[in-house]
Amino acid sequence: MEYNIAVVKGDGIGPEVVDSTIEILDLIGEKFGHKFSYTEVLAGGCAYDVYGEPLPKSTIDVCRNSQAVLLGAVGGNKWDDLPGDKRPERAILGLRKELGLFANLRPGMLFKALEESCPLKAEIVGDGFDILVVRELTGGIYFGERGIKDTENGKTAYDIESYSEMEVRRIAHIGFEMAMKRNKKLTSVDKSNVLESSRLWRKTVIEVSKDYPEVELNHMYVDNASMQVIRNPKQFDVLLTTNLFGDILSDEISMLTGSIGMLPSASLGTGTGLFEPIHGSAPDIAGKGIANPIATILSAAMMLRFVFDLKAEADCIESAIDKVLNEGHRTGDIAKKGEKVLSTVEMTEVIKDVIKRG
Repeated sequence: MEYNIAVVKGDGIGPEVVDSTIEILDLIGEKFGHKFSYTEVLAGGCAYDVYGEPLPKSTIDVCRNSQAVLLGAVGGNKWDDLPGDKRPERAILGLRKELGLFANLRPGMLFKALEESCPLKAEIVGDGFDILVVRELTGGIYFGERGIKDTENGKTAYDIESYSEMEVRRIAHIGFEMAMKRNKKLTSVDKSNVLESSRLWRKTVIEVSKDYPEVELNHMYVDNASMQVIRNPKQFDVLLTTNLFGDILSDEISMLTGSIGMLPSASLGTGTGLFEPIHGSAPDIAGKGIANPIATILSAAMMLRFVFDLKAEADCIESAIDKVLNEGHRTGDIAKKGEKVLSTVEMTEVIKDVIKRG
């Protein structure tokens, strides 16, 4: 089988971790008899430098016509003084909108080998945890009406949180479908004791739950959820939540896994799926060859699983990474004092070696 992938390497460490991931994909292709074809396009700061826009139309067209998009990272202090509509980060929001990507899947898992890197006590995290955050991606306060107006108290800024039944229903279905494939437990996070939008959210999620009688549904206010993630992360299976709350909770969970450099993500919807690590472009270490490629490689595994339905191939990558970590291989972000630190290239090579050995 042949699969075509749009590749957006982006800025900072993006090209380094994407190059590593392409090596892994090519090896998987050889091992399982597939061919992955790549079309590289620009987005982010590097695109602004060439086109004067962070997301040129040519990039959108290639992404739309590909089966999946693999993205490294965008942004950096080089472009901090640009106006808002020209900043590299606008490329991500633009791609989500143009590709109809309304569901963001962020796994937060603590590998047993990295237990000591978790800031929580061993008796809390036990043998690790595995939480999937299902975050609504194109609605809520990030996309609602906003502005600044003059009032008797001076300038007043506002950002409106707004959700329709349709927006909640479609992300809820994604959440329940994910729960059906996991441990059949879904926690819906809202603030319905205060917010009208959250009351509609909770009511709609309850309605959708009737289509999934096997899934245990419970509800949690976001402030309590943020505490419970620290108190007992193992209680969660799938967390379903809004754009704003999901942004905050998924970052909180990421810090319990040992390093933000370990976590992948998938953005899905009506168009081409987008797969990227949750870390940023890390311009301070760009070009030094020390970035952790694992999050991007795991993002590619999610791509194989969710877009191409290549479960065995995805399992192969994930198992290889688990084995590499159990063998004690570490990049700088997950190494303890005194442990040998591998470069980006070296970590990629040890993962490839495990895949070759099966």
